[in-house]
Parts: sequence; structure tokens; C-alpha cells
Amino acid sequence: MDNTEKQVMVNTMQNDAEETIDLLEVLQAMKKKFWLLILAALVGGCIAWAYTAFLVTPMYTSTASVLVLPKEQEYSSVSDLQYGTSLTSDYKVLINSSAVISKVEDNLEITPDIKYSVSVENQTNTRILLISVKCNDAVEAKHIVDEIARVSSEYIAEKMEVTAPKVIEEGKVPLSQSSPNMLRNLEIGALIGLLIAVLIVVLQVVLNDTIKSGDDMEKYLGIYLLASVPDRKDYINTKKSGKKGKKRS
Repeated sequence: MDNTEKQVMVNTMQNDAEETIDLLEVLQAMKKKFWLLILAALVGGCIAWAYTAFLVTPMYTSTASVLVLPKEQEYSSVSDLQYGTSLTSDYKVLINSSAVISKVEDNLEITPDIKYSVSVENQTNTRILLISVKCNDAVEAKHIVDEIARVSSEYIAEKMEVTAPKVIEEGKVPLSQSSPNMLRNLEIGALIGLLIAVLIVVLQVVLNDTIKSGDDMEKYLGIYLLASVPDRKDYINTKKSGKKGKKRS
């Protein structure tokens, strides 16, 4: 091993030592400011709670289910069953079509800008479609999903000339909101507050290049410490405490 390789190894070991010292400094700084980290997490959680409670509109979800029927309720062959399963993708598109949604809005006399959204899902390996409506009113969500199931069944039978999908379960009035998730938002807010506080502490340690000890002098200036002079305030305080001890004795 030549001198160049030895020097590289020495520099690498020195850099690793400096990184370890920096990490220890960061951990010590976090320990000293532990109260700040807890406070930041609490503040972040409170902000998230206030935002969720006062600025986010609660939404409720009601779900109805329909059964896809390929031809008649009695199937003549396995191919009919497979055909009924393949129809579910087409039905999902038709249920969300503007023709169905517009007719539902007209029938229920609701404005198009009402806060609701429609989603259609297919249960795996089944011919059952789940129609869900998310709305800012729980009762309205049930009425809308029931009307969509009824109107889409008639619309699909008319346009595709097949047996109308059968509504096997109507929607229910949701007893609790589906969004926003208060607990999740609280956790996210607290985590963001904590991360911001940790980042501030780390930046303070990294950007603080003041000389605090002989090791810092060697690290930043390359100067070795030969001797140190104690702080006069510490000397005076030690002297005073010694005199008080003698008087008491």
C-alpha cells in the first residue's frame, strides 16, 4: 500500500469520525429540545384538526348493488355465465354515463352542481356491481344511489337489449361520514409538525460553526489545543461556594 492510498484511508476515517460527531450533536440537540418537538407535533395536530373540522365538508357514502343478468334468470350454458361476467365492464361505463346521471338529477330535482360523486365497482369473480354515491348529505346519498340503480337498470336494458340488471340491495342511510378521516388527518398533521421541528434542529446544528471546544478547533481550524483558561465567572462562583461552606462549618 503506497502513501497515497494510506492518505485516502486516513481522510476517509476522519470524515467518518466527523459524521459520527455530527450525528451525536444532532441527537444531543434533539434531546435538549425534546419539549420543542412535542410542542410542534401538538401544534401540527391542532392545525390539522381545525382544518378538518371547520374547512372540510363531511361526505357520506351510500351503496346499492345490482346483479348482471346475461339473458334470462335461468342460464342455458356456462358461456352465458361468462358472457354475464364480461358485461360488467360495459355496465360500469353506462351507469356513469351522462344520460343516466342527467335523468337522475331531473327525477330527483337536484342541481348538477350538488356535491356528490358516483363510483361503480365489480366484486371479484362475480356479476355483482356495487354502485356508491358520496354526498355531503347522508339522506340525499341514499336517494341518489337508489335512483341511479333504478334508472341505469332501465337504460341498460333499453340500449343493450338485454335483461335489465336486477337491484338486489338498495342503499342505506350512512350513520357516519366516510370522509374526511379525522384521526388520519390528526396523525398527518402531528407528523408534519414533528418533521418541521426536527429539520429546524438539524439545520441549527449543521449551520452552527462556532468553536465550543478544543475538538472543534482541531476539526474546523486544524489547530491543536495546548491549554485552556477557565471561565472567570465559574471561578468566582466556585470560590464563593467554597467560602459559604467554610462559614457553615
